[in-house]
Amino acid sequence: MEKIVSTNFSDLLVPNVEIKEFPDGDSYIRIPDVKSFAGKDVIVYHRLYPSQNTSLIQAVFLAHALKEAKSIELVTPYIPYSRQDKIWFEGEIKSAEITIGILKNAGYSRITSFDCHFLKKAGDIEYGGMKIRNITLSNLLISHAKTRLGNDFEIISPDAGANYMSNGKSMNKMRGDYEKGNIIYRNIEKMEIGFDVGGKDILIIDDMISTGSTMTKAIENLRKNGAGKIAIAATHGFFINDSLKKLGQLSDYIFVSNTIPSSVSEVNFMNVLK
Repeated sequence: MEKIVSTNFSDLLVPNVEIKEFPDGDSYIRIPDVKSFAGKDVIVYHRLYPSQNTSLIQAVFLAHALKEAKSIELVTPYIPYSRQDKIWFEGEIKSAEITIGILKNAGYSRITSFDCHFLKKAGDIEYGGMKIRNITLSNLLISHAKTRLGNDFEIISPDAGANYMSNGKSMNKMRGDYEKGNIIYRNIEKMEIGFDVGGKDILIIDDMISTGSTMTKAIENLRKNGAGKIAIAATHGFFINDSLKKLGQLSDYIFVSNTIPSSVSEVNFMNVLK
């Protein structure tokens, strides 16, 4: 299997393509010796976040440059626009499905990603006509938690959407959207715990931490119900605004993987790739 490594993967692998920018902001890509990939199976390592709009068009350009390849697989740690996989109000769109369609039409035959928000389970899944290998980092995150909490702790997810990461144990969450200017936030209206956490150390595990509102509410409820030490972990850590600082003050330990590099990226997602 031949490899194409994007410049935004340089913290993990050695890039072998050129990705630059024109003065007006347009993306420029070049694959040296591109003809050597003709008729071969190729894996493209390229992040689609941050700068998702630019990174997405770069992924499209890379696939078009490899049009003579036999097949092209995209390994991308986080798939952007994954939050909108359902239509709740008239006039909305399924941005997750459209994003996958863009990548499929560009020429990718399979995507490998990690704890994809709209899939809700690990494994090989077809979505929007695309084969997606959704790998969970739950085992890596749980193993790392043992270095902080020892071996005796409860594992829970803050809602049912990520309960495959916690072996089915989750809180019950009610939420609603609200807007602040042109930004849409998730407002956690209510969160309930349906099991005893008194005196127990807890690992809260989720696929992503964005503004931290879900984790904040979960920690508050666990503290109120007498939990012991609380560690929080996620596959993708966005840490919008000052959420990392706030969560660090509320919890005993906080860590994520390096799908999105941060100061608390303590788990290497590449360790699960085969």
